[in-house]
Amino acid sequence: MHPLHKCLLFHLLVYLGQNADGSEIINGELAPENSMQYMASLQDSDGDHVCGGFLIREDFVLTAAHCYVNITHVVLGTHNLKSVNNDNKISIKKKYKHKRFNNEELDNDIMLLKLSTKVSLNRKVQTIPLPTSEMNKEENCQVAGWGDIDNDGTTVDDLRVVNVSIINLEVCKKEWVDLPANVICAGGDETKKGFCSGDSGGPLVCNGKAVGIVSFNTENCDYPDAPNVYTDVSKYLTWINRKLKRYE
Repeated sequence: MHPLHKCLLFHLLVYLGQNADGSEIINGELAPENSMQYMASLQDSDGDHVCGGFLIREDFVLTAAHCYVNITHVVLGTHNLKSVNNDNKISIKKKYKHKRFNNEELDNDIMLLKLSTKVSLNRKVQTIPLPTSEMNKEENCQVAGWGDIDNDGTTVDDLRVVNVSIINLEVCKKEWVDLPANVICAGGDETKKGFCSGDSGGPLVCNGKAVGIVSFNTENCDYPDAPNVYTDVSKYLTWINRKLKRYE
């Protein structure tokens, strides 16, 4: 894709992510109850879902850097966005965007959110482990989110999940010109499965680990002619651990 197109796409995704009711999972299913307890809904001051994220420590959520604007709190411990109360809503104390994040090319699209308090881990709230730099990504993975499920703006309040397959980076580079470094491609690419605008920041989960962060795709959700693109978490482990150590 031409860089200008990707720039325009970025602004579209951010607009939709911050003004729509939620994320878009295409051809997915309802996430089973008491599963994916690490999922976080990033919301604005009006209580509207903006982006996804995932709990990696009792006081930290990992998400995409382009979700930075407007988010004030996260919701944990529920698959239904109508079931939000003071017990599962936690304010954001600090946002750590990667210092080399580029909001036009979406390089280094990763951000840590320091929560105002540590959450209690229980049957509804759990952390998800991150990959090691040595791990091989599984061929079949999952991505999840809330909200729209098609181009017509059909929304849902319950968390939905879909299986996606990893796409070879060399294949992905042929579809996306100037693909950012440190990314994973999975889903999309005429498979009719994956994420769409607004699902930014959610995890790509492979073999029980959060290996990627939803970053960008094409404008058409029914469905794109290019792979979905995620930030590769394994490339940022040093940066993540350095931030976490500040609050040990």
